[in-house]
Amino acid sequence: MTVDWAGVYPAATTQFRTDQSLDLEATTAHVERLIAAGVHGLVMLGTLGENTALDVHEKRDVLKAARDAAAGRVPVLAGVAECSTAMACRFAEDAQKIGVDGLMVLPAMVYRSDLRETVHHFRTVARASDLPIMVYNNPVSYGVDIPPAAFADLADENTLVAIKESSDDPRRLSDIVNACGDRYILFCGVDDLALEAALLGAVGWVAGLVNAFPEETLRLWALATAGRWDEARTLYRWFMPVLHLDCHVKLVQYIKLAQAMAGMGSETVRAPRMTLEGEERTRVMGIVQHALDTRARIAAE
Repeated sequence: MTVDWAGVYPAATTQFRTDQSLDLEATTAHVERLIAAGVHGLVMLGTLGENTALDVHEKRDVLKAARDAAAGRVPVLAGVAECSTAMACRFAEDAQKIGVDGLMVLPAMVYRSDLRETVHHFRTVARASDLPIMVYNNPVSYGVDIPPAAFADLADENTLVAIKESSDDPRRLSDIVNACGDRYILFCGVDDLALEAALLGAVGWVAGLVNAFPEETLRLWALATAGRWDEARTLYRWFMPVLHLDCHVKLVQYIKLAQAMAGMGSETVRAPRMTLEGEERTRVMGIVQHALDTRARIAAE
């Protein structure tokens, strides 16, 4: 299906059994819950999908399962996070054959490319398939930055359609528009900057805590895009302690724990990640539990 580049696109988690084996049934059940809540699209195999912890066969299986579960109701994007440009191209080709609707492409993993290398990577992957691409810029997590001038350089690659901006600097959105005009569709990629991103022109949100709080995430985005700023601010301030969990090196563990507490899936992660314990676990659970205990009140306001 054609990707409608707008709205809330969960960075969906990949579900595992307690022995860390891939649980496709639970993964597709979670996809179904998200679609039923009203999300506008799905991003499979992103950071929260633990892309780099899966082998290539598992990745293909996750994409096939998500494609079948979505059944054309919402577009499905495949994360592309490989260690070399050639591997990323091969996976982009595989994703197109599987029948997903678009890609979310990351820089090459492990090696921190310089600007010339980064532009070459995205230009090469852009030409590896006919699928539309969201470029994922997250220098905080991956150590590779794609500045606005680089997006201007890449503007002649027609398959590069959207940008998931996760530089942790909302000024970047205005800088991209100033450098590139309306060439790219802008998405928020940082949960606790969602309202700022909407104000600055982002039309979509690749969200993390939506895996545990789908209704609240969708309501916040709807209020923001409707310009109902007073209501949006009230909801945002309530949501903020939870949204901060998206901005930590352990965001996968934090969000999967929140997901489990909300009855939306399992907290099991794949090593080297491990489930939380001790004071850290208690602290995160307290944040999530407070939100769960007060969500009915905030929904009524």
